[in-house]
Amino acid sequence: MLSVVIPSLDAAAELPRCLAALDEGRAQGLVGEVVIADGGSSDETAVLARAAGAKCIIGPKGRGRQLRQGAAAAGSEWLMFLHADTVLAEGWAEEARAFIADPANAERAAVFRFALDDAAAASRRLERLVALRCRWLGLAYGDQGLLISRAFYRRLGGFRDLPLMEDVELARRIGRRRLHLLQTPAITSAVRYRRSGYLARGTRNLLCLTLYSLGVPARAVARLYG
Repeated sequence: MLSVVIPSLDAAAELPRCLAALDEGRAQGLVGEVVIADGGSSDETAVLARAAGAKCIIGPKGRGRQLRQGAAAAGSEWLMFLHADTVLAEGWAEEARAFIADPANAERAAVFRFALDDAAAASRRLERLVALRCRWLGLAYGDQGLLISRAFYRRLGGFRDLPLMEDVELARRIGRRRLHLLQTPAITSAVRYRRSGYLARGTRNLLCLTLYSLGVPARAVARLYG
């Protein structure tokens, strides 16, 4: 059984599609529960989550903190962390089940293939760059999901209470050799890239990663990220 943990904040527009994609896992008996860790949304996020059968816990905002709270509230031996604006493509449940069933993966984690819901050529270029970053550096972001056993998650110490870069920080502790790249796409909204421009947004993301890697506190990086 698998618990899906989704941090949210004013995600009413995106969350229904994210939750609908999980029906595949429910139908196969893989997904036992969905936990929405909400940071105090002012929209209908909590109402939509409960209507879809998800458990909704509400606490202070901060993605790292919300992920920690969601994991603590989950009851399954395997956890899958997912962003509210990410939709898993068809076939994800079978691939996740195969990863979970392999005893060798008890001390490993898996992420899905990054993809954007935009047909622009810039989207494909960014997807290829992300794939290279994952293979070479083992740095997967939260918009690729994270599949990990609860026991391994606990041994790693879980997500840190960070407003940003909590995914990068945990990926570093997992390590490139213990991070498996699944083939199923995790399709994320490209609205921020379309709004800011692919070059500008990509440059900002790279700058944020570089500053954090150089020791700049996550809260300061979060202000730049926007």
